[in-house]
Amino acid sequence: MENILTLQNILEFSAKSDPNKEAIFDGYKRISYQQLLDDVECLAAALTQLNIRKGDRVMVSLPNWHEFVTIYFSLAKIGAILVPCNTRYQVNEISYILENSRAKAVFLIDNDKNINVFEQYVNKSVENEFEHIFTVRFTKEGNLSFEDLLELGKNKVAQNVLINPKEDVFSILYTSGTTGDPKGAMLTHHNVFSTAQISNIALDCNKNDVFLVAVPAFHVFGMVPSILSAIAVGGRIVFMEEFKAGKALQIIEQEKITIHHGVPTMFILELNHPTFDDVDLSSLKTGIIAAAPCPEEIVKKIRMKMGCNIVVSYGLTETSATLTVTGLDDDDRLRSETIGKPVPGAEVKIVDANREEVASGEVGEIACRSNGVFIGYYNMPEKTSEAIDNDGWFYTGDLGTKDKQGYFRVVGRKKDLIIRGGYNIYPREIEELFYKHPSVLEVAIVGLPDTVLGEVACAAIKLKPNKVETEKAMRQFIEERVADFKVPDRFVFLDELPMTPSGKIKKIALQEILRAKLQYSLR
Repeated sequence: MENILTLQNILEFSAKSDPNKEAIFDGYKRISYQQLLDDVECLAAALTQLNIRKGDRVMVSLPNWHEFVTIYFSLAKIGAILVPCNTRYQVNEISYILENSRAKAVFLIDNDKNINVFEQYVNKSVENEFEHIFTVRFTKEGNLSFEDLLELGKNKVAQNVLINPKEDVFSILYTSGTTGDPKGAMLTHHNVFSTAQISNIALDCNKNDVFLVAVPAFHVFGMVPSILSAIAVGGRIVFMEEFKAGKALQIIEQEKITIHHGVPTMFILELNHPTFDDVDLSSLKTGIIAAAPCPEEIVKKIRMKMGCNIVVSYGLTETSATLTVTGLDDDDRLRSETIGKPVPGAEVKIVDANREEVASGEVGEIACRSNGVFIGYYNMPEKTSEAIDNDGWFYTGDLGTKDKQGYFRVVGRKKDLIIRGGYNIYPREIEELFYKHPSVLEVAIVGLPDTVLGEVACAAIKLKPNKVETEKAMRQFIEERVADFKVPDRFVFLDELPMTPSGKIKKIALQEILRAKLQYSLR
């Protein structure tokens, strides 16, 4: 298995090992490995006939459906590049990714608003590379559906494409920056496969494992340590289109789930669900908890009450997810207070402002080198050279420490990232939209602690003189412009925001003010 480095090879290996075994169940359909492989071959052949070639970018805006996996491996087979897209994105977010990636096609669910955006691009000038809208689980005149494509590729063979796993890009995942526009992180076949393998080793996974994939398939957590890890080990994927704690517990019992990945919020909601004591969770073995800190008592409850020997992991889109992980034998304190140690093959260090390594216990920026580290930001050479140095070290922007035993901790973020229930919220993006409101003079988005979601976003707003606004109006204004998880949970109107002498808003001081103001309503 060590030499199998392209994603198509991985799927073929697992399909040939046990062709009749169920590969995916998404609540809608059960797909065997052989059927998955056949569908991948058909779709790859169809896309080739439609002139989608190696290096072409294809946007995929789908929830956790079995079709996502077929598209995933079909694009990998022909060397086209998967550009996953959050299904909750609004028009301006989609337009930016489409234009920046210069995508040639998109796979879409039934959403009139977003289809209209893509239709406008199909009819644009010759400069635009966008050509195809493919519909999934619905039909629209003039567009080919996913089923049409499978039929088109039936009994045909896709051209053999030479893939260089270390150099050829498998996916471009867009990560919003705290400053400026979202950046497309380019992950190679080798990046994602090596990380998927490492995750399986860390969790001691085997072909009998059943992976509950409730994290979004379009997110690196869903794409690599979930989907790809399951396929690489010849296991089974059970998708949840939308996470609901009661439903998740029911699925664990029904499908005999062994691997349960998630963000802390998911586990907290499951543990507190009224049906928790009525379900059989004895199949659970382990899983990864990531994207936000997890309190020690929650780690303990997951292990003792759920029987799930959960590990804590740290990673970014740019590292193909898993970079550090706690061990299966680590105690609950280490799992809650640290992010573990670097995975095999990864190097992690803490550096100062000059990128010089600091002593144990000192706070600095987390930097890393590994097989999972991306090769750069798409069409952004300057941003790439800022993030990756000549020796291949990637500077994460997260602040952390390393102790004498080699365990790492995250203590903060260089920039103002808010992680709400596992979703990243970048304040600058939201602030810039609020500044377009005619009544807003100054605004700052900060994170506040929340016992369920980890953090919630709060908008502190100073209005222009003689202007009057309501929370309802402000919420409505921003809801129309961003995905729902980016909409602030709290709105506070202030007469003054704390400022530095140079006129910048002091966000740490602002957080203290807001904590005091909201202390009785924060969870």
